[in-house]
Amino acid sequence: MTDAAARGRLLLLVPATSYRIGDFLKAAERLDVDVAVGSDQPGVLEKFSHGRTVTVDFKTVARGVEQIASYNDRYPLAAIIGIDQETTLLAARASALLGLRHNAPASVEATGNKYRFRIRMANSGLPAPWFTLLSLADDPASQAGRMPYPVVMKPLALSASRGVIRADNPQQFVAAFARIRAILEMTDSRGEAADHILAEDYIPGREVALEGLLENGDLRVLALFDKPDPLDGPYFEESLYITPSRLTAPLQADIAMTVGQAVATLGLREGPIHAELRINDKGIWLIEVAARSIGGLCSRALEFGAGERLEDLIIRHALGLSAGTDSAEHPASGVMMIPIPAAGALRLVSGLEAARTVPGIQDVTISIPLGDVLVPVPEGNRYLGFIFAVGATPMAVEVALRQAHGKLQFQIDAD
Repeated sequence: MTDAAARGRLLLLVPATSYRIGDFLKAAERLDVDVAVGSDQPGVLEKFSHGRTVTVDFKTVARGVEQIASYNDRYPLAAIIGIDQETTLLAARASALLGLRHNAPASVEATGNKYRFRIRMANSGLPAPWFTLLSLADDPASQAGRMPYPVVMKPLALSASRGVIRADNPQQFVAAFARIRAILEMTDSRGEAADHILAEDYIPGREVALEGLLENGDLRVLALFDKPDPLDGPYFEESLYITPSRLTAPLQADIAMTVGQAVATLGLREGPIHAELRINDKGIWLIEVAARSIGGLCSRALEFGAGERLEDLIIRHALGLSAGTDSAEHPASGVMMIPIPAAGALRLVSGLEAARTVPGIQDVTISIPLGDVLVPVPEGNRYLGFIFAVGATPMAVEVALRQAHGKLQFQIDAD
């Protein structure tokens, strides 16, 4: 029996729309891990794959757990990883049923619902904004007069800044309410998330993102990203992530302590976490904590020595494998999520080769095929692509990313 067979099989739960399956499969290959993929769409090669793929219902969690348990009867599992936000709760519940390493499902559920997250944080002792839950059945005009402007309005469960809108006055509040309601009508949100909106204080300040890994409740900080572009609204499309952070060491330590307190309050104890925070003269404020790793292709901006990537660390932890060796020095690195400049059909991307030749640029990837329709935020939830860079300093990385982006041109047919 090989080492991989002795460990049992790893099941990756991957939505059909995920960017990330390729990076996780490469990590599994590097680690010689026996792996299968569970998705919400039947695999084209499923009948030929000898159990390497399984169709799982991601929307009805109880049904999805039954399907995973049935799969486990035929192919015993050693770990289950939910790759994206859509699958983290299902992974936790199935892992709990099968006795595998997991977070408490109630804790994961709280991270996936912005209102429940705010309730937990309000009792954490950490700085927390005013917030309220709004029903789509409410008359927005009657609610607009009681808001402590500026406020940020959010769907409860959508990701990638979809539907997140700042309102500075009653007129903007009413318009944002209607716009978010229309966005929710286009999704398959269910339950509370389908007919409610969260409104909360707008938190000014610079924004950072922390990537971490929990083991038995202990937080290991893997990276702290600066977001040098201001995210003031009215929409909140992210672009630049650069690490290491240029914040002072004491402030970085305070950020790590804040995230550690937050995950303890939530009850998270195992696996990757991704936290978004804002910093101002009143403290460190949590925007969200997710029981998953960073989204999109952004993990490609991180390397942990000996060729290991973030996905390697996540798989090692899930299977209880020994941690890899980490090199003492890391170059500065970063990623730009290429924003969508306008709505319409993408007809042509030019300047790719010029962008790739900018010193420090590692890769430029366009992730939306030509001919696809581009939808900017707040309605959209995709990026045009990703630019990756390394450099001697964070500033050098930022300059390279901006220069490369400046060389790209997009022909978009608005008709």
